[in-house]
Amino acid sequence: MVKAIFSLVAKALYKIGRILNLSYNEINIIVYFFLIPFSWTILVDIWIGNGIASLCFLLFSLIIFKKKQHCFPEWCDILFYKSVVFLKWFNCFGSNYILSSVIICVLIPILVYGFLIYLIC
Repeated sequence: MVKAIFSLVAKALYKIGRILNLSYNEINIIVYFFLIPFSWTILVDIWIGNGIASLCFLLFSLIIFKKKQHCFPEWCDILFYKSVVFLKWFNCFGSNYILSSVIICVLIPILVYGFLIYLIC
C-alpha cells in the first residue's frame, strides 16, 4: 500500500511537471515547499479571519523566487537532494525512504489539512 501511494504521488508529480515543462525536482519543490504551505496559510487566515499569514507567505515566496529565478532548476535540485537526505535520515529509526516520504509528504499534510478544516468548521 505504501509503495502504491508513493508511486501514485510520484507519477502525478512527473505528469504535472511535464505539462508545466518543469523537472520532477522543480515541481516537487514547488508543491511541497510553496503550494501546500501556502494553502495552509490560507486555511489559517480563514480560521483567524484575516489574510496576514497568506500575504506574508506569498511575499516571502515571491522574494525567494525573484532571487532564485536565474538558477531556479539548480536551486530546486539542491533542495530536493536535501529533502531526500532528510527522509533517508529516518532509516536509522527503522524506516525507509518510501515509507518516510509517504508519512511526511502525504500523511502529515492530510492530517494538517484535516486539523485546519476542523478549526474552520
